[in-house]
Amino acid sequence: MSYLQSSYPLIAKRAIAKQTYDFTIHCPEIAIQSRAGQFVHIRVPGHTLRRPISICEVNREKGTLRLVFEVRGSGTEAMSMLSVGDLMDVMGPLGNGFTLLSPDSRAIVVGGGIGTPPMLETAKHYAENCTAILGFRDAAHVILDEDFDACGCDVRLATDDGSKGHHGFVTDLLRQRLEEGGADIIYACGPKGMLQAVA
Repeated sequence: MSYLQSSYPLIAKRAIAKQTYDFTIHCPEIAIQSRAGQFVHIRVPGHTLRRPISICEVNREKGTLRLVFEVRGSGTEAMSMLSVGDLMDVMGPLGNGFTLLSPDSRAIVVGGGIGTPPMLETAKHYAENCTAILGFRDAAHVILDEDFDACGCDVRLATDDGSKGHHGFVTDLLRQRLEEGGADIIYACGPKGMLQAVA
């Protein structure tokens, strides 16, 4: 699969949590090729290196990509200052993406912090056959739980400080879910320590 690079308009923007932004970009040529688990590279004015941002959702009919990102440095901070109507230099889709089984397979998606957004497109594929286990620092950083719920998933939340959902790690909830019954596939995205624990 080839990737494309061009300038595309930002058509929607909102803040959804502490220092976390939700962008919708109209880029039909990239959207038609994009798959769950892939990402795009964004060129931010004034910065040499592109910023890799996971694809949260793909709408091929509308020709849009949804990107959810957290401000982590000067590049993502500059990106967060963009306004609706501004053009964004986007390269993508990049990465191999996830292998999706039949929609009636039992799937579990595990997202840690800003590793949560790329799980949404995957969860939509399995809908009510998917359990979404999402972990965050605290309630102020919880994102997309309502989106996972809207696509029919069994949503289970964990926070480090117990301010929302389970007080503890996503692996506690994963262990509990697996004791309830098996799964055909598990997807995970998050900090390296979390991925090691999930594995």
